[in-house]
Amino acid sequence: MLILVVAATAPEVEPLAKYFGNKIDVLITGAGMVPTAFAMGQHLLHQKYDLAINLGIAGSFDRSIEPGSVVEVTEDTFTETGAEDDELFIPMNILGFGEVTYKPTTSLDEVESNFYLKKARAITVNTVHGNDTSIKKVQERLNPQLESMEGAAFFYACQQANVRCMQIRAVSNYVEKRNRGTWQIGLAIKNLNTFAIDLIEAIIEL
Repeated sequence: MLILVVAATAPEVEPLAKYFGNKIDVLITGAGMVPTAFAMGQHLLHQKYDLAINLGIAGSFDRSIEPGSVVEVTEDTFTETGAEDDELFIPMNILGFGEVTYKPTTSLDEVESNFYLKKARAITVNTVHGNDTSIKKVQERLNPQLESMEGAAFFYACQQANVRCMQIRAVSNYVEKRNRGTWQIGLAIKNLNTFAIDLIEAIIEL
């Protein structure tokens, strides 16, 4: 099985990349939805994969999903594509210009039934939330559990290229006023890579 691991930055998947070497392909796109969509569009022109997995860290709106937790993303929404009508936000799908919410085309259960993760809804943003007012607004509008800067772009690119895909994230922090002292990036990366290595090993052996 040809597997593509997609991550925004090299440190997020460094342990996995070292472990597998050339057994799988790893694409580092750069942070953000635009670099992710462009890098994947370029890469998928030249290689067909049986499965693409987006791995990375994320912030959690949901206090029951603690830093260090590894979760499976079941849907991901572009929060900022649309139009403002005074205080009202009109998403792009309501305007009639395309979708804003994308879903994986496979699931962890379908790929390897012996593995299980908590499932969560995510949003993809250009600006990571760190203001009480903006956090409250997006929670009221979309009720997300996680946020990243790439997830929905990954799903979009895979959909366009007809590649089976899934997204797995590890929580590095709660979404709140910016406080780096409470972040658990090292723990999130460790837990993410431990899970992903075990999962991919199981898939490759099938």
